[in-house]
Amino acid sequence: WSCRESCPRNPRNKLEVSEVKILAISDTEEKYLWDYYKPGRFDDLDLILAAGDLNRKYLEFIATMSKAPVLYVPGNHDGSYQTQPPQGCQCIDDKLVVFQGVRILGLGGSIRYSSGAYQYTEREMGLRIARRRMDLWRHKGIDILLTHSPAFGRNDATDRTHIGFDCFNDLVQVYQPKFHIYGHVHTSYTGGKAPLERVGATRLINACGRVVLDYPPRP
Repeated sequence: WSCRESCPRNPRNKLEVSEVKILAISDTEEKYLWDYYKPGRFDDLDLILAAGDLNRKYLEFIATMSKAPVLYVPGNHDGSYQTQPPQGCQCIDDKLVVFQGVRILGLGGSIRYSSGAYQYTEREMGLRIARRRMDLWRHKGIDILLTHSPAFGRNDATDRTHIGFDCFNDLVQVYQPKFHIYGHVHTSYTGGKAPLERVGATRLINACGRVVLDYPPRP
């Protein structure tokens, strides 16, 4: 399956979008947000996006302390979410949601390397994207792509567990979201290699730990 062949090309949505301050988190529970939390730390946030592999209690704590909604996709170590999903948070895996005019597509999981949960072959991930075809057409594209894994060759690693998905490259090329937010690949995994910051109009955001973003992005 190819996104270039199967996804409809549509003009950018003309819907006006108000400025949204986003906290993106993934993989590492930040002591700054949990152990050393201070009241009011989340007050200026509008939205929290979690890209997977985070302790359920960590997400529940953030959801309790913040007025901003917490939207998440599962990572390859989040099998427990199947029976105990984080309370107070919204799973957007395999969904396209709109928050204050910002269109967000969620695709959790990693490349398949074992029999664990939330692991997919390249073909399986491509089929998941294909099932969102009508949503992509109806909403005229996306503004944020939220995944656990990076795209293949775009800040992924070379070991089998941390290879990215090539079908994500197709999504970014066709729809050109403002952000591709992902986790999975800790900065220590790349041997100090400088990460790519942008592919065309899309900024690549590794959310391991925490990153604060403004949408629309500031220059």
